[in-house]
Amino acid sequence: MKILVVEDEPELAQVIVEILEEECYAADLATDGESADEAMAVNDYDLVVLDWTIPEPDGVELLRRWRGAGKDIPVLMLTGKTEVEARVVGLDTGADDYLTKPFSFRELLARVRTLLRRRGREIQHLEAGDLELDRPSRTVTVAGKIVEFTPKEFGVLEYLLTRPDEVVTRTDLVEHAWDDSYDGFSNVIDVTIYRLRKKIDGGRDKSLLHTVKGVGYVLRTERT
Repeated sequence: MKILVVEDEPELAQVIVEILEEECYAADLATDGESADEAMAVNDYDLVVLDWTIPEPDGVELLRRWRGAGKDIPVLMLTGKTEVEARVVGLDTGADDYLTKPFSFRELLARVRTLLRRRGREIQHLEAGDLELDRPSRTVTVAGKIVEFTPKEFGVLEYLLTRPDEVVTRTDLVEHAWDDSYDGFSNVIDVTIYRLRKKIDGGRDKSLLHTVKGVGYVLRTERT
């Protein structure tokens, strides 16, 4: 799952990005309305955490543009405004939920999970063959045994599991499982896939994760 964080307070922005990544989400950061609009134009995000009072265009104006353009992405709006009228404006503009500063990061994560579930973008339990992934506990089991995964490995595996028996291209993985720090000249995707394959297929006669040469990867629902 890939999330865009739009926040101009440096310390708060960095903490939000870090806790999202700890929860195995990929997170991009924009610090003003213009860069956020540009990021939305070129990326397929699953959710946006949007601060109201960013440098222009502000959060409400951005949201108005996105909804007017038919973008139905879930949006969690952050603001220091406490007046009921302000909340009504945000919600009427198209925000799916509203969080007033200061807030608990536990509550932020809970609201993110709720919005993703509500829109059907996050599935709590995924499986393929003898592989099972549980998002709430962030655990993965293979043949009934718990296997440890890094946050990035977990995120890539989760995305592959949402598209079982479908070929997933490298571009798909970059767009949905990596943040904007991805270096196209690195071999990070190859390394991550290698580690995933070793953990879910290592030592077994048949595999779940396969490479489709020149195209991408496919996670089968049965070992072949």
